[in-house]
Amino acid sequence: MAKKVVATLKTGKGKEYSKVITMTKSPKTGAYSFSEVIVHNDHVKDAIAGTGK
Repeated sequence: MAKKVVATLKTGKGKEYSKVITMTKSPKTGAYSFSEVIVHNDHVKDAIAGTGK
């Protein structure tokens, strides 16, 4: 599945997008979870800042 995403992003307008992976820690259990989002290159900082809730 990851190979398809990478192959798709490298062709055409896919170069304008980036995959943002963020890590958050659960306050209840202390466990870490990861979330992945594909966003336009102009909105990468917004995507990272929005996960710090």
